Amino acid sequence: MEIYKHRSALLIDDSYIDNLINRKILQSNNYAKHIKVIDYPKVAYQFIKDSLISGINTPDVIFLDLRMPEMNGFEFLKALESIPELKPNQIKIYVLSSSLDPSDLRKIKLNKLVARFIGKPLTRQVLCDI
Repeated sequence: MEIYKHRSALLIDDSYIDNLINRKILQSNNYAKHIKVIDYPKVAYQFIKDSLISGINTPDVIFLDLRMPEMNGFEFLKALESIPELKPNQIKIYVLSSSLDPSDLRKIKLNKLVARFIGKPLTRQVLCDI
């Protein structure tokens, strides 16, 4: 019987290659039993909203990219704040991005929904540290 650190994880990134690599890293390190990938933040927002309302399939952990079309990571986080069913610390959110922009890092640090910033690429060592 395999032991997982979390029941479920959600990857939100518009990059097919990044999602492929990150999913593989999560799987090979038994990070989460269920790993869902959504490449559109608006779709991910609706999925999370529906899962919080129904109490079904709510991810334990989210890995969120910042640079995405239509809705960026910061807009996604702002939208999440408007969901009354989301309780503090209910979902651990890690911003997984290649951005080293100081203003991005400052915004991430100030955002109460974000547990930590992780620079791409996701690695086994990073998973052990979080």
